[in-house]
Amino acid sequence: MKKLKVLIVDDEPGIRSGIERILRNYAVGYPFMDEDFGYEILEAGTGETAIDIINNNPIDVILLDNKLPGIQGVEVLEYINKKQYDAVVMMITSYASLELAVKATNMGAYNFVPKPFTPQELKAAIENITKHLFLKRMTRKMNKEGKQLRFQFLSVLSHELKSPINAVEGYLKIMQEKQVGDNIDDYQAMIDRSLVRLKSMRNLIIDLLDLTKLESGKKNREIKKVDLSEISKMAVDTVEPLAIQKNVKIYFNSKENILFNADPEEMEIIFNNLLSNAIKYNKPDGKVNFSISNSADKIIVVVEDSGIGIDKEDIPRLFHEFSRIRNSKTKDITGSGLGLSIVKKLVDLYNGEIKVDSTPDAGSVFTVVLPM
Repeated sequence: MKKLKVLIVDDEPGIRSGIERILRNYAVGYPFMDEDFGYEILEAGTGETAIDIINNNPIDVILLDNKLPGIQGVEVLEYINKKQYDAVVMMITSYASLELAVKATNMGAYNFVPKPFTPQELKAAIENITKHLFLKRMTRKMNKEGKQLRFQFLSVLSHELKSPINAVEGYLKIMQEKQVGDNIDDYQAMIDRSLVRLKSMRNLIIDLLDLTKLESGKKNREIKKVDLSEISKMAVDTVEPLAIQKNVKIYFNSKENILFNADPEEMEIIFNNLLSNAIKYNKPDGKVNFSISNSADKIIVVVEDSGIGIDKEDIPRLFHEFSRIRNSKTKDITGSGLGLSIVKKLVDLYNGEIKVDSTPDAGSVFTVVLPM
């Protein structure tokens, strides 16, 4: 259970102890929260003491009386507002007035509860404050992560597109000026390299479109009974040209008619990504073992390669967006860093799991388990 720190600012010890008793064992939970919230209570009898506590402790909720010895509650509220502390303030006072309520609200108070209040009234107010605080912080976190993701997206996009565009442009200028000669065969290597660069750009755009559809929830899903053995054969056919280029053999093993309720496009994306990675990160004359099996309660997809492998500490990063393992073995391998994150999101849609076992310089095994 998470604990929110609640500071009670009131010059009446009986009020402070009464609130402490009410909230001591009280907890708030909502279906959208990962866990319930309880409360850790701190007390202050004056505004000056409250400011000292606030300056030295991360306070979540402040129950603030206005009528205090020394500086008044609204002055404490003004100080909190000026310092932009991440706390929710609720005014609790016997001397409530419309003028004070308006002033406190304009200065950032979330709520205004006049004394005397019942335990039920206090609990209801605390419940609303907890929900408000949780949603406010989650919104801020999502906005912050969104900015970071957009920055990552633009950085990756500019890097992944700028380099191949520059290369293709350079090759075209050489051909335009006929710097190597008048025979088209003299430019075959440049044409081949340009096509490889364009293919990598196209794959990046496809990955980005897949990710955008998943993240936005706007991907039209067509769930129906599909034959995974047929879809897997199509996936093998799709990656076969890449395997031939890398001189990698694909060994496919599956019985016929493995039926599963799924979106066929999603299954194809999973298979294509796992197989293309197994080929890209393989060694020359390597092999890929691809198998699909089923039982009464699950589907098991295994893609095993004889490639460069992955260090143990790098495995947790594999399914992060824009994450690529960069070392001397992968420096010449192009990719967006999105494929496996898309696979993980799709597997999660089916309440499945994906596991990785890998040995550097020996190969990797990706296993997807989908519950029936």
